[in-house]
Amino acid sequence: MTRYSVNHNNECMTSPSPSVVLELLKPITWFAPMWAYGCGVISSGVPASGRWPLVIAGILLAGPLICATSQAVNDWYDRDVDAINEPNRPIPSGRLPGRWGFGIALGWTALSLLVASALGPWGLGAAVLGLALAWAYSAPPLRLKRNGWWGNAAVGACYEGLPWFTGAAVMAAARPDWRVLVLAALYSVGAHGIMTLNDFKSVEGDRRMGIASLPASLGVDKAARLACVVMIVPQFAVIAMLAAMGQPVHAAFVALLLFAQFVLMVPLLENPRERAPWYNATGTSLYVIGMLVAAFALRQTVLEVP
Repeated sequence: MTRYSVNHNNECMTSPSPSVVLELLKPITWFAPMWAYGCGVISSGVPASGRWPLVIAGILLAGPLICATSQAVNDWYDRDVDAINEPNRPIPSGRLPGRWGFGIALGWTALSLLVASALGPWGLGAAVLGLALAWAYSAPPLRLKRNGWWGNAAVGACYEGLPWFTGAAVMAAARPDWRVLVLAALYSVGAHGIMTLNDFKSVEGDRRMGIASLPASLGVDKAARLACVVMIVPQFAVIAMLAAMGQPVHAAFVALLLFAQFVLMVPLLENPRERAPWYNATGTSLYVIGMLVAAFALRQTVLEVP
């Protein structure tokens, strides 16, 4: 019997503390979609003055609401895997007993939809799609995370592309410029590699529970090399796109950031499993800075159009 099942049965009537609920919602994961939403706002070319409530509501929706919902859903449906990989997580440790995890996931879904309804049809539509992907990633029958290719694609889209699109669409109250869509898509593809690095910590549990994450199915070394390629190639496309848009300075800055990532990838590939968290704190930070640079380049291009 797992540690999860013992605590689950013995403490099913206990209410969790606010700190445990916050731990379930994983605030550290909120940054990426909040940042991407901000990039969308910037790339739209629409002034924020007079629209700050939309900006703030969208940032809250992207991070503390939809992303937090996805974390609650994932922890609930991953409780048996976490009992192997991360037994101190709120649910397997028994600190979040009974069906509290499932209830929080449902409650945060409803709250997310309520806030999204204030962002107009584009914001609400994007939120519905994001929430649908969050549930499809973790919950049966789809449970996209069982396949590293599909699961990482869904998370990459929710963390980078969809919030970027939403920020631009909400500001413009219309479908964003096609260049916004292309940049958002490119950074979503690159995020697939970032998600692969996040899976290194759970290889044993994934293999035992039949979850075909890329490190579990391909092996750690091969998955690390693939992750690097997937992160690199879209950024080359971004550099080419910015140069073609007549923004050579921004293109050069993104190229410099990419070169720094190359340098950091060398020690990563020497010991990917141990150094994946280190790279996520360094190389991934450079990746998201590049997103912001690209957003400003697109904003400049949009503002220059007569």
